[in-house]
Amino acid sequence: SHYSGNRVTQEGSKCYPFFSLSELIAHLHPPTQVISHEPCIFPFTYGDVTYYSCISTHSDFDWCSLDKEFQGRWRYCTGLDSPQCVFPFVFRQKVIHNCTKEGYILNRSWCSLTKNYNKDRKWKQCSPQK
Repeated sequence: SHYSGNRVTQEGSKCYPFFSLSELIAHLHPPTQVISHEPCIFPFTYGDVTYYSCISTHSDFDWCSLDKEFQGRWRYCTGLDSPQCVFPFVFRQKVIHNCTKEGYILNRSWCSLTKNYNKDRKWKQCSPQK
């Protein structure tokens, strides 16, 4: 599984053939020349898919687009890159203005990544402080 911050961003696993310690270290530490100070744009469209968080598509490392529609400008993600909650959002028949524990069986707070959770079903877990 891939972790970003305190959450799983991708289920499953990938197998990588490492032939030396230097290859393993290079895999664990992404190249710094593509780390930018521009913010990730969420959601962004890559191909025909809209993404609400960093992805590892066509890469060994999580990355994000710097444009709403991917146009070749991108950067590697860091632990600080996470999609932002959208408030207010619609959940069931309610308008929610803050992180909520409603509907989450683990009793943890969460928020929607779009204005209408009922339609889009995109969400993230809120920080433990909320």
